Amino acid sequence: MLGMEVAFISEFKDGRRVFRYVDSQEGAVPLCVGASDPLEESYCQRVTDGRLPELICDATQNPEALTLPVTTALPVGAHLSVPIRFADGQIYGTFCCFSTYPDSTFNERDIRAMRLFAEVAGKLLERQVSEDEVRNELVTRLRAVLDGERFTMVYQPIIHVAQNKIVGYEALTRFSAEPVRTPDQWFNEAAVVGLQEELELAVIKKALQGLARLPPDAYLSLNVSPETLLKGSVASVLEGYPFERLILEVTEHASVSDYSPIAAILEPMRRRGLRLAVDDAGAGFASFRHILKLQPDVIKLDVSLIRKIDTDTGCRALAAALIRFAEETGSKIVAEGVETDAELQALRELKVNKAQGYLLGRPLPIEALCV
Repeated sequence: MLGMEVAFISEFKDGRRVFRYVDSQEGAVPLCVGASDPLEESYCQRVTDGRLPELICDATQNPEALTLPVTTALPVGAHLSVPIRFADGQIYGTFCCFSTYPDSTFNERDIRAMRLFAEVAGKLLERQVSEDEVRNELVTRLRAVLDGERFTMVYQPIIHVAQNKIVGYEALTRFSAEPVRTPDQWFNEAAVVGLQEELELAVIKKALQGLARLPPDAYLSLNVSPETLLKGSVASVLEGYPFERLILEVTEHASVSDYSPIAAILEPMRRRGLRLAVDDAGAGFASFRHILKLQPDVIKLDVSLIRKIDTDTGCRALAAALIRFAEETGSKIVAEGVETDAELQALRELKVNKAQGYLLGRPLPIEALCV
């Protein structure tokens, strides 16, 4: 709009001016995003502290500007610069543009336009800075959890109801780090900041340490997200363990657009005896897609179905449909979250043989299991 050769947004950081966004005409003075120089040697600092005006039509005619070597080295001709402030008055940096030649046509209207642009940019940047601060806090918190292994494993029994026998255990994570929060919140935050795979693999490795202390005829069920499966590193973590005693439970935290790569990664492990379970069936659309596309060995009925299965005909009908589907496809059903005798009786009537929940056994550390 102003016909200048170069425009940029700078951030004031640790005594330096850092170029965050740069736009320039072809052949103009090159400025690189991420590059920096001493703040005190810049026009930006002098504009924000009042030593230079926001609007300079010819820098070579300004005594203060001439104290900066860049004025004659570039040279700098016309220069417009306005501070970018956040809502609390904090100065983020500046919005600037300049040309190597003077221009006497600039006036107060032009600098008002610059201030308007800087105000809009400031709102966007303030939100970005706030999001970055939250992200950095999450990364710091999760790194402390990972590096200090500030989590433990508990194992919840999975019962064959008719035989009243433990057939397997699900490994569940408990976090000891502050702030106190549920495990799903820790895993969700790890996904947000790119640490999902590292956290899930660390948990799986720790859970596998308890396998040798479980009954030899009991399996161990491990939770994993589709995103981590797609990274391809799960197989190496499981290597050396008896695949026939392991079940991977695929969680439904995100929708999957293409199941082919997941199936391809799982196929060689399933050939070696690894079984696949789909978690939270009946809780959301993603779980049904998992069931249809992955053809699991085990379908786990979500607690939201079990909690009302003895009183809500809708929940009971959906559970019955999933049970019938499992029969048709050769999958097995496990009911999660069983807490009352009435729920267990309703499951018996629906011919569900395997279940887990506080009624049947609470999650315990490996040392506390009666094995």
